[in-house]
Amino acid sequence: MELTLSSRESEFLLEMLEEHHRELLREIARTKHRDFREDLKHKVEVLESIVHKLELELRPETVLQPV
Repeated sequence: MELTLSSRESEFLLEMLEEHHRELLREIARTKHRDFREDLKHKVEVLESIVHKLELELRPETVLQPV
Protein backbone atom coordinates (compact mmCIF):
# COMPACT_ATOMS: atom_id res chain seq x y z
CA MET A 1 0.00 0.00 0.00
CA GLU A 2 1.20 3.46 -0.78
CA LEU A 3 -0.18 6.67 0.64
CA THR A 4 0.86 10.11 -0.52
CA LEU A 5 0.56 12.94 2.00
CA SER A 6 1.59 16.55 1.91
CA SER A 7 4.20 17.68 4.42
CA ARG A 8 1.49 19.34 6.46
CA GLU A 9 -0.62 16.18 6.49
CA SER A 10 2.37 14.05 7.40
CA GLU A 11 3.33 16.32 10.29
CA PHE A 12 -0.25 16.31 11.55
CA LEU A 13 -0.48 12.52 11.30
CA LEU A 14 2.81 12.12 13.14
CA GLU A 15 1.61 14.45 15.89
CA MET A 16 -1.64 12.48 16.29
CA LEU A 17 0.19 9.15 16.35
CA GLU A 18 2.64 10.40 18.97
CA GLU A 19 -0.25 11.61 21.12
CA HIS A 20 -1.98 8.24 20.82
CA HIS A 21 1.30 6.51 21.68
CA ARG A 22 1.47 8.43 24.97
CA GLU A 23 -2.17 7.52 25.71
CA LEU A 24 -1.49 3.83 25.06
CA LEU A 25 1.51 3.86 27.41
CA ARG A 26 -0.63 5.44 30.16
CA GLU A 27 -3.35 2.84 29.56
CA ILE A 28 -0.80 0.01 29.80
CA ALA A 29 0.40 1.39 33.13
CA ARG A 30 -3.18 1.46 34.49
CA THR A 31 -4.34 -1.89 33.13
CA LYS A 32 -4.54 -4.83 35.51
CA HIS A 33 -5.79 -7.43 33.03
CA ARG A 34 -2.85 -9.26 31.50
CA ASP A 35 -4.51 -10.12 28.17
CA PHE A 36 -5.68 -6.56 27.61
CA ARG A 37 -2.23 -5.22 28.53
CA GLU A 38 -0.62 -7.59 26.00
CA ASP A 39 -3.02 -6.39 23.31
CA LEU A 40 -2.10 -2.78 24.11
CA LYS A 41 1.62 -3.60 23.99
CA HIS A 42 1.16 -5.11 20.54
CA LYS A 43 -0.61 -1.94 19.41
CA VAL A 44 2.28 0.13 20.79
CA GLU A 45 4.77 -1.93 18.78
CA VAL A 46 2.81 -1.42 15.56
CA LEU A 47 2.34 2.27 16.29
CA GLU A 48 6.06 2.74 17.00
CA SER A 49 6.89 1.10 13.69
CA ILE A 50 4.57 3.45 11.81
CA VAL A 51 5.91 6.51 13.66
CA HIS A 52 9.46 5.47 12.88
CA LYS A 53 8.66 5.17 9.16
CA LEU A 54 6.99 8.57 9.14
CA GLU A 55 9.93 10.14 10.96
CA LEU A 56 12.33 8.68 8.43
CA GLU A 57 10.36 10.33 5.64
CA LEU A 58 9.89 13.66 7.39
CA ARG A 59 13.11 14.08 9.33
CA PRO A 60 15.72 11.57 8.13
CA GLU A 61 18.60 13.59 9.60
CA THR A 62 17.21 13.52 13.17
CA VAL A 63 15.98 9.94 13.50
CA LEU A 64 18.24 7.64 15.46
CA GLN A 65 18.67 4.21 13.94
CA PRO A 66 18.47 1.17 16.22
CA VAL A 67 21.83 -0.41 16.97
